[in-house]
Amino acid sequence: MERKKLDVWLPLLFSLTMAAGILLGYSLRDAMPGGPRAAGGSAVLREVMELVRNRYVDTVDEQVLGEEAIESMLDILDPHSVFIPAEELDAVNEDLAGEFQGIGIEFNIFDDTVHVINVLPGGPSEKAGLRPGDRFLQVGDSVVAGRSIDGEGIRRLLRGPSESEVGVTLLRDGTRVEATITRGHIPLYALDAAYLLSPSTGYIRINKFSESTYEEFMESLESLQKQGMRDLVLDLRDNGGGLLEEAIEMADEFLAGDRRIVYTEGAHVQRKDYDCRRNGLFEKGRLVLLMNEGSASASEVLAGALQDWDRATIVGRRSFGKGLVQEQYPLSDGSALRLTVARYYTPLGRSIQKAYDMDEEEYDKEVAYRYENGEDTLPAEADTAGQEAFVTPSGKRLFGGGGISPDIRMPLQRDPVDTVLARIIERGSIGRFAYRYQTTTRKELAVYRNPSDFNRGFQVGDPLLEHFLDFASRDTVDVKRLLPGSRDRLKQLIKAQIARQIWRTEGWYEVMNTRDPFIEKAMETLR
Repeated sequence: MERKKLDVWLPLLFSLTMAAGILLGYSLRDAMPGGPRAAGGSAVLREVMELVRNRYVDTVDEQVLGEEAIESMLDILDPHSVFIPAEELDAVNEDLAGEFQGIGIEFNIFDDTVHVINVLPGGPSEKAGLRPGDRFLQVGDSVVAGRSIDGEGIRRLLRGPSESEVGVTLLRDGTRVEATITRGHIPLYALDAAYLLSPSTGYIRINKFSESTYEEFMESLESLQKQGMRDLVLDLRDNGGGLLEEAIEMADEFLAGDRRIVYTEGAHVQRKDYDCRRNGLFEKGRLVLLMNEGSASASEVLAGALQDWDRATIVGRRSFGKGLVQEQYPLSDGSALRLTVARYYTPLGRSIQKAYDMDEEEYDKEVAYRYENGEDTLPAEADTAGQEAFVTPSGKRLFGGGGISPDIRMPLQRDPVDTVLARIIERGSIGRFAYRYQTTTRKELAVYRNPSDFNRGFQVGDPLLEHFLDFASRDTVDVKRLLPGSRDRLKQLIKAQIARQIWRTEGWYEVMNTRDPFIEKAMETLR
């Protein structure tokens, strides 16, 4: 009841109050222009805050109220300025840092039991003797088997400071096993896969731009070149961005001379140009870049630079359209403010950011509206009406605003919806089946040395598919209603999940790419 009373009027009031009372009181105050004037103008707002604190009819939780007020204030700025509560800050920073502190396993929970899916090679768990297929009975003093526990609860038990120890009790082939694991730094890889699509064409997929992205990219690029790669397919689909510096370093490997990569500018931030500084490792080979509506921010910076200089052919769908630069400011209570301070511009001066003069819900739904309007089936010029044209060195016309439009569009697949297949995927049945299959057929699968061998030699035949359908039927799925056209798709998903069990994301993408229309179009473009 107390919360309902507050919801009526306090969020709007305190969005202003907290803007002055909290933000101006933190370290950000001195960094923002107009600080003294804003402080003077906040006097009445501070008085209101004190009156509510001391005279309001009910007791208010000031921390909760303050956080909601800050978020309410930021909502009227732009969609990407955000307040990060202290309890969420570590997870946010881990993703950008590209590592966390833990034991180095991938796990899943089946039937209230925590199963070890993968063990990081050379990581703490492998050193302690853990293997895929092990089941956790106990972590420290906490019993975790045979009771309801979620993934977050397990992560809290397993993670901890590097060099600290955690004792675990496992069940392995019916035998209890005790182990002590010394936690360490665990990488969060930015690169999902790197291999040869053909003897002369390489493929690299990057899922984010973290502190390790450029290093991972260079290791893979050099390895593929040693294997004979002359052309490259760079996959940035669903890469939501990250650190600008990592994207700039990658662009420098593709662009010759001192060409501009990107520049940033804001009302209170002077223009800053980012140019190439060295000879790149891949300045001559043909390059195809894959992107879609999930490609954003740093991904768009890289794609925009390559497109402006006619360095790559962009294949896919229009990118998300996030061209705002955020800086993160620590606040005194351990939380942080990620504030938009500038805009990205491509070398030709194109703005990447799409319009955000609508409410947050409409902004979030903008991508869905594109496909409701059939944008993906129209020529690239369809989403450039009224926009300023920019001309590349080769004479190609490009447009700014609303993301990066591809050179070659890939329509969204509009196949009939198979509700049974969707249910199977939603329930996670394929992953559980692949895990059980791989752990019971290790000797048979050991003949495949790498994902390429597996992709060529392993087939999911009808008997294995029927075995899976019987397994899925126990997951409350009516498999008899599976559409006939979905059987081949299901076979591919099963095969890819088995490959993932053994080689993680490298295995998954090498199998899935064999029937990927984006990959087929990229290879056609190179031919």
